[in-house]
Amino acid sequence: MTSTESLRLTPPARDALLDHAREGADRAPPAEVCGVLAGTRGPPDRVTETRRVENVASTPRSRYELDPEATMAAIDDVEAAGTDVVGFYHSHPESDPVPSATDHERATWEGYVYVIVSPPDSIRAYRYTGEGFDPLPVQVDESRE
Repeated sequence: MTSTESLRLTPPARDALLDHAREGADRAPPAEVCGVLAGTRGPPDRVTETRRVENVASTPRSRYELDPEATMAAIDDVEAAGTDVVGFYHSHPESDPVPSATDHERATWEGYVYVIVSPPDSIRAYRYTGEGFDPLPVQVDESRE
């Protein structure tokens, strides 16, 4: 990882991630939420917005599965807007924001960013290498919207 590799979030993107994760954590029972990250691929990668995608996993309390049709629609919308798909996000409503064994098994987008959010306010980012996840520093870019 080079020194320029990081994930930069605009304040609205950070807030959207945290709000969505908190909504999932407040359900009874809690559920993982997920979506697509949009912005500019770098380095550094910069997320300017998120696109929520329904979690269709059979056990959403401990797993996530992005709805395939909704994911493709979100990717099409991102690209039609002239921005890049930077990666994907999901939450861990009851555990730390580190990749689980399931996250390792299900990751497929090599070179893209995977963000894990744990309420109330933890956001961690990882680049999927094809072999595993490399941590990326997360910075909120207060200077630009």
